[in-house]
Parts: sequence; structure tokens; C-alpha cells
Amino acid sequence: MKRFIDKDVTKATLLVIQGVDLGTRFKLGTEPAGVGRGVRNEVRILDTEASRQHALISFKNGSYIITDQKSSNGTLVNGTQIQSTKLNNGDHILIGRSLLLFSSQSIDEDSRYMAENIDLISNEDSHHSSITHEVNHQFDSVILDTADVSGTIPQHEIQNDLQALYRVAEASVSPTISQEELLKRILDLTINTVSADRGCMLITDPQSGEILPQIYSSREKIKAGSRMPVSHSIVDYVLNKKQGVRTSDAQRDQRFDGGGSILQAGIREAMCVPMQGRHELMGVIYVDTTTSHPETLLKNGAVEKFSEEHLRLLVAIGRQSALAIENYRFQNAMLKAERFAAMGQTIATLSHHIKNILQGVRGGSYLIDMGLNKSEEDLVRKGWNIVEKNQNKIYHLVMDMLTFSTERKPALEPGSINTPVKDVYELMQARAEEYGVQLNCELAKDLPESVFDHEGIHRAVLNIVINAIDAVEGSEQEGIVLIETAFLVKSDQILVMISDNGAGIPKDQINKIFNLFESTKGARGTGIGLAVSQKIIREHGGEIKIESEPEKGSRFTLSIPCLDEDHPPEPVL
Repeated sequence: MKRFIDKDVTKATLLVIQGVDLGTRFKLGTEPAGVGRGVRNEVRILDTEASRQHALISFKNGSYIITDQKSSNGTLVNGTQIQSTKLNNGDHILIGRSLLLFSSQSIDEDSRYMAENIDLISNEDSHHSSITHEVNHQFDSVILDTADVSGTIPQHEIQNDLQALYRVAEASVSPTISQEELLKRILDLTINTVSADRGCMLITDPQSGEILPQIYSSREKIKAGSRMPVSHSIVDYVLNKKQGVRTSDAQRDQRFDGGGSILQAGIREAMCVPMQGRHELMGVIYVDTTTSHPETLLKNGAVEKFSEEHLRLLVAIGRQSALAIENYRFQNAMLKAERFAAMGQTIATLSHHIKNILQGVRGGSYLIDMGLNKSEEDLVRKGWNIVEKNQNKIYHLVMDMLTFSTERKPALEPGSINTPVKDVYELMQARAEEYGVQLNCELAKDLPESVFDHEGIHRAVLNIVINAIDAVEGSEQEGIVLIETAFLVKSDQILVMISDNGAGIPKDQINKIFNLFESTKGARGTGIGLAVSQKIIREHGGEIKIESEPEKGSRFTLSIPCLDEDHPPEPVL
């Protein structure tokens, strides 16, 4: 099944913003994509409350459609349970306890999203202005003042303004993947609230300080090649004065004049407000109207669509938008800092472990060189054994890094899990004997065939067996490691159990043991192996359970669903 598509077709993703898979991103294409915890789903959710085949996302007539597949807990889009519905940019999908953010970046020629639809016009010779009202950016709280004092503002208008601010604030803190998407949501809400015909946001570039058109929105579908004229003079005026301005006659206001563009566009009214952040101006919001609206009749018979309260509301929205931009940039800066910190930790940890391996290789090479010079075969063999052991360490380290760092779908093939488990047992016999550890294996004869990733299960079991052998190496009593398999009929689960009689795992370490780079083996461990094992088992829809007692040993139980979603297990009685 095709999962990735050409860039020219569409770009859509699902980002997990709540749940076990937090931070995981799935790309959607034109082929149907299954959503659920089953191993064959393109969107694999490791959520125990999600059904194996929970929902299906399909691409039809240029849109994505999500359909519930008779799931146990249902599928919710934006808090409403659905059977089948079209997905829009920014929709939240609840699958079990996991919340997914749908984002579609498909852009066509008629898109209202592009900054190219804004024409920023310079007019240095204009001096006259017919601006009818100005509001300082610090006046944004006026909307929240009690109207009962003057009695001039109707109660329903105050409620509408409060509701608009609430919706803008909610959009500002909603999960989003880009600053453009965030501002587009706010601008759409703004245009609908103040009854403008179109609007745009011009944002200050954090590097150059230049103000640039970024977001455009319109109530109506724009014609190809048409652009929204915005006066550079009025933008500079708003930025310099830090005041929001309103005009009821933009065609006569020379500040809005741009070589006839304003007249040709038929603009009647316009408002422009600053986006004042905590520390600096982030840009401006500009909205206008090109049609008459029977709301306020002026003395000269003209119709006024924008009111003083609209301007005050727009100033408040400008403030909210600026704070949203600041928060977004701050989060990006923090994320970048965390990435650098994580990168530094990764490099330091891996470098330390690789250094230890290279020291072993150098020691073995020294013995080989000495044996060759003295023609002593035993010395050469001893050195070669050291080199070979460290080669195996390098191989396992690289394979673990590759497995952990990539999002992969298990290569499912039928077979018995006894096969990779037996391979691990035979492979580790030599290491166990070298360390003086008794390695035993008891395979269940009634183990049914299943569908699983043979290489993945082999690596998951191998990492835990290696840890178990290391845990009992050098102990006062004889070290024993036991590998077992079993089958639970009621739950349809295959179990692989690895137990040892070592010192056990401290209680305060059990919850951290699967974290990347958390190792209880000191310089001998990388802290990657167990994290890789857990990742592989979860890819199969299973889990790893740990039981440990001080001075008595530890037991790791790998539980894996026996059958895939085409053969659901029997219900537990």
C-alpha cells in the first residue's frame, strides 16, 4: 500500500499531540490509510483503548475523509463522535486516549492563504488623511469595560466581543504545526467577527526587522492575478504611532491611495491596528470592506460598516495575535535548545561507549601484532578473540541506533516465535560460557504460528538476554539465565520470558530503565538496548513487563499478540 505521495499532489499529516505516541507524525497520501493499533495500519496508534481497525482515512475529490470502522470507543473529530466526515486543516481527532492533529498543506492557484495576494503600495507624496478614529494599542482592554457606565454599548455587542476574544485566545493556544497556520485561524475569525470582506497580516521579520506580507484571507474566492492593495503609508503610520486607525472613506483618504489601486479595488472602509507584543511590535492587522452594509447611516447618507467598537476589538485581537507569535517563537527557541542538548547528550554518550570499544580493539590488535612478531599463534588467537568481541559490540550498537532512530513498520511474516528465540539462545551460548553463566532455554511446544517481524523479535530478545547475562556475570553464586516461551489462550498472547538470578533492579530505576541512555551497567552499557526492545515490541502491539527483587533477580516478560487484525482474538471470558 502506498503511503507517501508526490509533493505536487498534496501534503497532509497526522501529529499525535496527546497519548503514548506523543510527537509521532504520520504522512498521508492518496491511498486509504488505516488508523488503529493493528500492525497493518498505516497510522499505527499504540493505544490500548484504540481498536485494531479503528478508522479509515481516504482521499476523495481533493479532500480527506475519516470513517469510523465500528470501533469500540468511537472516533471523535473536534469533540463530536462521527461515523464519516471530511477533515479540515487543524481538526483534532480522538482515537482512544490519543489526540491527533490533522494538517493539510495542499495549496492551489485559488488559495486565500498566500502572502502573494497582498500588494503593499508606497505613496510618499500623500499628506492628507481622512482617518475617522484612532485607538492606542494600550486601549485593548476597553472592550472589557462595563457598558453600564455610559449605556452606549448594547449588551449583546459586548457579549459578541467577549466571545470573539475567547475564540481568538482559544485559537492562539491550540496545537499547530506552523506560525502561518496559527495566524490564518486568527485572521479568519477576525474577518467574520468584524464583518470585513478581506484582511491580511504583515509580520516583522525577526532577523531583518523588515515588515513583510504573510497571511491573507477573504470571504470570497479571489480571481486569478488579483491582489489586495495595502498602503505602505498607513502601515508605517500605525507602526510609528502604535495606534489602530479606522477610515470610513478609504477612496478619498490619500493615505490609502496607491496609484488608483484602492479606487479600482472598490475599497470603502478600512482598519489597521498594531500587533503589540510584550517587548516589541510584531506587525499589523489590516482589514477592509468593498461592499456597503446597512448598519450605520452617516449624516451624508453613506453607510458605515466598521464602528468604533470594531476598531477597539481589532486592537485587542492584534494584541492577542502578537502574544501568540511571541509564544510560538519562544517555544521554537526552547525546542531548538532542547534538540541541541539532546544532540550533545547523544554524542557524548555514544562517543564514550565507542571509545571503550576502540580501546578493546586496540588491545586486541596489540596482542595480534605481538604474536605475529614472535610467531606465537596462541597470542594471535587471543588478540583476535578480543577484536572479534568488540566488532560484535560495534555491530549491535549500530543496529540498535538504526532501529531506534527510524520510524519503521514491522516486516510481518508467518512463523513460530520459538525460531528467533532459539536462534538467540544458540548465539549467546558462547558468551554465557565465557562469563561462567548457565544459559537455559525452555520452549513451549504448543506455541501457535503467528505473524511477526522475525528480525525485530530476534533483536528485542537478544538485547534483554545480553543484559541478563551481564547482570549475573561475576556474582558470588552461579549465574543462571532462563529463556522461556508460553501461550495464553484466553488473551491470545505469546509470551517470551527472560529471567536471571542477579542482584535485581532498584525500585527507583525500574520506571527509568526503558529511557534512552539510562543504563545500570555503567561504562559497559549504552542505554539503547532496552529502549530498542520496547520500541520493537510496541510496534507489534505488545508490552514488556518487569518483575525484580533485590538479591533475587529480575524477570522480563515480552507479551505479543498472536494474531493480526485479520484474525481477531477470542473475547476474554
